[in-house]
Amino acid sequence: MDQKSDLFEPVRLGPITLANRIVMAPLTRSRAGEGGVPGPLNAEYYAQRASAGLMIGEATNISAEARGYAFTPGIWSEAQIAGWRLVTDAVHAKGGHIFCQLWHVGRISHPDLQPGGVLPVAPSAIRPEGEAFTETGLKPHVTPRALETDEIPRIVRDYAHAAECARRAGFDGVEIHSANNYLLEQFIRDSTNRRTDRYGGSVENRLRIVLEVTAAVTEIWGGGERVGIRISPLTPQPGGSPLDSDPMGTYGTLVAALNRFGLAYLHCIEGATQGPRDEPPGFSFQRLRRQFRGLYMANNGYDREMALRARREDLADLICFGRLFIGNPDLVERLRTGAPLVEAPKATWYGGGAKGYTDYPTLADARGAAAA
Repeated sequence: MDQKSDLFEPVRLGPITLANRIVMAPLTRSRAGEGGVPGPLNAEYYAQRASAGLMIGEATNISAEARGYAFTPGIWSEAQIAGWRLVTDAVHAKGGHIFCQLWHVGRISHPDLQPGGVLPVAPSAIRPEGEAFTETGLKPHVTPRALETDEIPRIVRDYAHAAECARRAGFDGVEIHSANNYLLEQFIRDSTNRRTDRYGGSVENRLRIVLEVTAAVTEIWGGGERVGIRISPLTPQPGGSPLDSDPMGTYGTLVAALNRFGLAYLHCIEGATQGPRDEPPGFSFQRLRRQFRGLYMANNGYDREMALRARREDLADLICFGRLFIGNPDLVERLRTGAPLVEAPKATWYGGGAKGYTDYPTLADARGAAAA
């Protein structure tokens, strides 16, 4: 049964034919060069993993203001476009496909990471829990500055500009990061959005910026066939963000509204990111899937057996793997054959150079070394 699973068979994603239904999740590795510019090491890393049907590049800042973690890449400058072109060319040379994930962290930042040392921005001035990863180490999060109503169109323009930069950099499409309690999800949830203007209060108002961003990004890409969106209705971290008071109602309304854009996929973190997959009473990811008219991408804690079952029972169209891709550049082949998986030590997940990044051997490498 496993060998006959369509998990490893081609599938259409809009105008693109993916080699399989396995997706490499966006993985922050904090190895961008000065100015958030990717380089040859990043290109090598992605090319090694290009057997995934689709790769979603690591979360990528849409502007200098959007940044909340040290050594993360951007997609707003000419130098960044050129750096990402090294990556996309390398992936395409291996026959792979890669989307750029468009990211604004909102309140999950620190003045040390902001131009001019100003406060991070957010829907409301609510301080997140935890610490920010800066160039000089971890520092406690601060209370952000609430965006003025007339500033929000600028944020939308920043997403559009980043989407255009991603297109010029050779990406096959883009993913709007509306998950993990970053800026767009801070607007969505009534726990982090206490605004009284047209971007706060009612569900429709709280969803407004997400829909404006989606409209702007799909216009840049000539429609939604090369655009996806990521959501995480049940994730409390980072920042210790309480869930929305009505996650099924709020995110159900969002998914229904997104249908008018004809998006390629809905990327759902099922449960809490890197945590339990439990659904609270009244909530159902499968209901969201049935509402959405594009492909449904499932993420969070999937292993080989879960992925095979998800396809056998038609629970998801695409299966997203994250941390398993760190130590297993040939993860698709390992999953297909049931080969052992390498567990990458957390000490090298973030920051550094090639060690723990591009030095993990494939099965073929290991066999060659054994035969030598």
